[in-house]
Amino acid sequence: MRRRPLLVLISVALAIFIFGVTGLIMSSRSDPGAGETIATPTVSPSAPSVPTEDARVDEEGDTPLETGTAYLRAWAAGDMDAMTRLLIEVPPEFATLHREFRTAVGAESIQLTPGEPSPTGENTVELPFTGVWRLKGDDEIVYPSVLLLLKSGTLWRVDWLPEVLHHRLKFGGHVVRRTVPGQAPRLATREGEPLPLDSGAEPYVADLVAGAHPGEAGWIAEIQNPGEAPVELIREEGDGPAPRVTTTIDRYIQMSAARALDGVAQPAALVAVRPSTGEVLAVADRLGGKGAFQQKFPPGSTFKIVTAAAVLGTGLTADTEVACPARYQIPNGRPILNYQGRDHGTITFRQAFAQSCNTTFARLAVERLTADTLTAEASRFGFGAELATGAGGTCGSLTPPQNDDAMAEDSFGQGTVEASPLCMAVLAAAVQNGTWHSPYLLPVNQIRDPQPQSRELPADVAAALRTMMAAVVTEGTAVNGGLPAGVAGKTGTAEVGQGRPDHAWFVGYRDDLAFAVFVENGGTGAGAAVPVAARFLNAL
Repeated sequence: MRRRPLLVLISVALAIFIFGVTGLIMSSRSDPGAGETIATPTVSPSAPSVPTEDARVDEEGDTPLETGTAYLRAWAAGDMDAMTRLLIEVPPEFATLHREFRTAVGAESIQLTPGEPSPTGENTVELPFTGVWRLKGDDEIVYPSVLLLLKSGTLWRVDWLPEVLHHRLKFGGHVVRRTVPGQAPRLATREGEPLPLDSGAEPYVADLVAGAHPGEAGWIAEIQNPGEAPVELIREEGDGPAPRVTTTIDRYIQMSAARALDGVAQPAALVAVRPSTGEVLAVADRLGGKGAFQQKFPPGSTFKIVTAAAVLGTGLTADTEVACPARYQIPNGRPILNYQGRDHGTITFRQAFAQSCNTTFARLAVERLTADTLTAEASRFGFGAELATGAGGTCGSLTPPQNDDAMAEDSFGQGTVEASPLCMAVLAAAVQNGTWHSPYLLPVNQIRDPQPQSRELPADVAAALRTMMAAVVTEGTAVNGGLPAGVAGKTGTAEVGQGRPDHAWFVGYRDDLAFAVFVENGGTGAGAAVPVAARFLNAL
């Protein structure tokens, strides 16, 4: 244990000086009044004999020095009966305060050395003394104090006050030991290094620290007088270094994510996960609170990954030819338009995905899917799940479409579809790995909440989606976006309404790293989100 004892060396009133010409050294290893076996006090070889020549002597009785030294000897020996016989009056808290003091500081013995008695009146004498509380190890509390002695008839007796134990202790006060928390846990990256400062992960890791156990607790012994601030006597720190809370965050990836958001004027977030495991490698959150994990936004065309998976499950392939007109009229419903009224004619399903054709996806969803098949596919990608990351989190939500208009809107991520940036990063990770893994920010064995089960995608569907997401970068909406080789992804531009700018998305992966970039009211995915992803990936 590391101990910082507070040596109480404050002089008592009237500036008592300890002459040290004479002294008795008395020690004990028990608590006065506690009914314990008392060790026989010993006299230090260096202590002089008890002086008598200059002491006030009453011809009919004892001297104040004799009474005072007898009291100190009884105190050191833990002989409460002998102590009380030498008091002019026994206060109710006398034994309690003796016991509290010794227990609170953890004293093993006390050494008491009297000084020279000093008359203060015809029948009053002050006897200064030095007390040394011996603690475990080599520590001690040293303090000067004074015994007040009164003449009672022919005898001298001690007029006891709490100040005898400590000059700051008063009647009504107590000496207590209270536990203090151990050192606060330190957060660390997966490499065991400190988390980067100002990286946007602060709201998440704060919760992790709050839920972690601190280091071994220490304690403080202090005097508590009514209406006064506590007086600390001694403090003992807890053992060992602060415990370390290791997260799944990769320090370098986290720094790259944070710097990629620098310069983005709108609230934004970047979440990166490891597809093979679900580990959260970075969370740079400029949305406020824990928006990247807990806030849901319309995902726009990034949701076409889910719709495409459902359509592929009906028998289409990435090479199946489909129509991508500028306008699609839902039978007995509303018209659906492509972004900026673009007409791509007849192209492959892969190209329709790469060009983000709203009309293609609306028609395929209306003609080939049902409310149950779309919601089931969304569920396979985590929608509807509460994510046990260690710092909370939700994925996304989708109300089963009740008609063709709702089906069409949901198919390209509008309507009732909402998702968190974390959810969309894990969705991209599922395509890369072929299995949806629930994300986590702490090692799984440290997370109390149950993890959602992993969900495997059909192999042919996963393979087709990889081809289609690669085409987005090489020939589609993210072409010429400055992304490094090997990146596959999907842009998204989600309408917000009420005259506000659209939300911008880009989700994707490169090798065993998946990510989602979200810029709130940032505009188009290609214009606002892709450049952030490019800065992030090019820095790795």
